[in-house]
Amino acid sequence: MSTSSGTILVVDDDAVARQLLADALRKEGYDVEIAAGGADAIALGRARPFDVVLTDIKMGEVDGLAVLREFRQRSPETAIVLLTAFGSMDGAVEAIKQGAYDYLAKPFKKEDIKLVVRRSLDHSRLVRENARIREELRERHGSPLIGSSPAMLEVYTLVARVSSGKSTVLLEGESGTGKELVAHAIHTNSPRRGRPFVPVNCAALQDTLLESELFGHEKGAFTGAVVAKQGLFEAADQGTLFLDEIGDIGQALQVKLLRVIQEQEVRHVGGTASIKVDVRIVAATNRDLAQMVTDGKFREDLFYRLNVVRIVLPPLRERREDIPMLAHHFLQKVSSANNQPVRGFVPETMALLERYHWPGNVRELENVIERTVSLAPGPLIMPDDLPEAVRKAEPALTGGDESLLSLDDVEKRHLARVLRETGGNKVRAAKILGIDRRTLYRMAERFGMDLGEENTE
Repeated sequence: MSTSSGTILVVDDDAVARQLLADALRKEGYDVEIAAGGADAIALGRARPFDVVLTDIKMGEVDGLAVLREFRQRSPETAIVLLTAFGSMDGAVEAIKQGAYDYLAKPFKKEDIKLVVRRSLDHSRLVRENARIREELRERHGSPLIGSSPAMLEVYTLVARVSSGKSTVLLEGESGTGKELVAHAIHTNSPRRGRPFVPVNCAALQDTLLESELFGHEKGAFTGAVVAKQGLFEAADQGTLFLDEIGDIGQALQVKLLRVIQEQEVRHVGGTASIKVDVRIVAATNRDLAQMVTDGKFREDLFYRLNVVRIVLPPLRERREDIPMLAHHFLQKVSSANNQPVRGFVPETMALLERYHWPGNVRELENVIERTVSLAPGPLIMPDDLPEAVRKAEPALTGGDESLLSLDDVEKRHLARVLRETGGNKVRAAKILGIDRRTLYRMAERFGMDLGEENTE
């Protein structure tokens, strides 16, 4: 007997019922153990792992819900299916709320239990795979950067090389690609890591206010300057100043910024004294600064002062292989912060995330995951949990043909979806597809999908 297909624990205080169920599952090749009640099940669960637990609800002092709670706490990757002769919608809702994977009312057909077990095993494997990815994220070396695509490996290499120096760094990339994270990674891996990292969004303030923020001002320098104020260059002394959206500053301020970078000293607005500072500049932009220089909108001398080391951050659509790890990272972050039991994604959900074009890049992905985790009703994120824009997006063309499906692929995916939506009911599935059941079985066989015995429903 093969034990590779899954380990199952059958729990029922009815000896005949548990033996019949155990025998049926063993014939399917599963490794099955039995327990005569809730206390025995909990003891077995503490002694060895199980992929699936099928437990009656109505038992003695330790009922099926107690078994469910114990396994949820001790072995969250185990899928729990509750069985009862007293099936009701209220009972089903309560079971699902407490973390049950599924709920079946007795008497159930052989095909019903076989289908539930197959799905439960898939669920258990998915939870384990998601746990593996979360562990991989935890074992990363503390970098805020996520991804292992060739494009991101190039970014990591440049960050590692430039971090130990003092050179000014220019980060280029679309909005939402993580430029501030890269700037922070440069700082935290540099000798300045113990000193301040000061970010400023240059696009958020008018030039007059930004000048005061950057350089500080003296009391009475302008209306509202009731006290003298230190600037961000001084606040970042011995550390790193991150100038985000540097392409948005006007030419007058560009001249003053150039002088500070050259001289390493600032002068308060309204003041005459020069103040020495030791600040490393990391600037970022979502614009083409070189083109802005050509168009006369950005000073060439400032551009060359900023563009000592240039790092280009790729948009998310050009590193789709990083989406699963990013999605798990954000899921873990949100679920931990909000104490939510969402643990991962089913493959269909991840496929939708990977095919979406992500105009807002990593920031948009993070926002989608936060929204989805907050609203998800179960432990795994399903396709219907995603926003409509992500679910219904056309596959993005990336220069290759991997997003163009063959007719067989389309047919297989549609068949799988119909079976999923109908809960595996072959009669309903065949009716929706407009074919008879024999054709349904032939289709499933062609695609390597097991629908069970042909003479059952």
